[in-house]
Amino acid sequence: MNLDPLSDDKIIESWQRNASPWTNAVRAGEIDSRRLVTDQAVLDAVLACDPATVLDLGCGEGWLALALQRHGIRVTAVDAIAELVRAATDAGVTDARTLSYEQIAAGGLELRADVVVCNFSLLGKESVDGLLRAMPTLLTHRGSLVTQTLHPLVACGELPYVNGWRAGSWAGFGDAFSDAPPWFFRTLQTWVELLATSGLTLQQMQEPLHPRTGKPASVIFRARATG
Repeated sequence: MNLDPLSDDKIIESWQRNASPWTNAVRAGEIDSRRLVTDQAVLDAVLACDPATVLDLGCGEGWLALALQRHGIRVTAVDAIAELVRAATDAGVTDARTLSYEQIAAGGLELRADVVVCNFSLLGKESVDGLLRAMPTLLTHRGSLVTQTLHPLVACGELPYVNGWRAGSWAGFGDAFSDAPPWFFRTLQTWVELLATSGLTLQQMQEPLHPRTGKPASVIFRARATG
């Protein structure tokens, strides 16, 4: 395992350490941007596709899977962190599984869904590249990938607007969090190109605005398998 401070493996290691405080923070509504805009934005984006089945990749503690189940949708929720999968199951997610993106890219998840949703869960470099290349094999005919991620123009901050690893931060979170996971920054152009080279066609891009700052709280891509 490569535990370089800026690596895909380090992301997993950090989330293993922070699974419990993350679950508590989400369920207590402590994350301002999620409570005000991004949770509802991704839920609406998935529901707009009118799916019968959804695959929630990087499901975390399961809030989105539960919300979709309440709409009568059959959801398979997947995360690499076993503690988060247990939390999702305990909360009532009916089909929650522990698998890494590398395992999924290698064919370890033999199912197709009308929507695959990745909500702030595409954080790494090689793991994300591999997962997206496999995405067409996870979608039903005319199925959609819905991805919500940090808006590059806002998340870039004062750093140069170029692809590369960034150190993580738990700024604004409680003392229970430690050792923030790094993440791989991609420009808006790079995201669009990555979808295209993965055999996906971008259908729609949304930029949910934070009601207090007036700036994009995220960007949401909806894409379909090409052909």
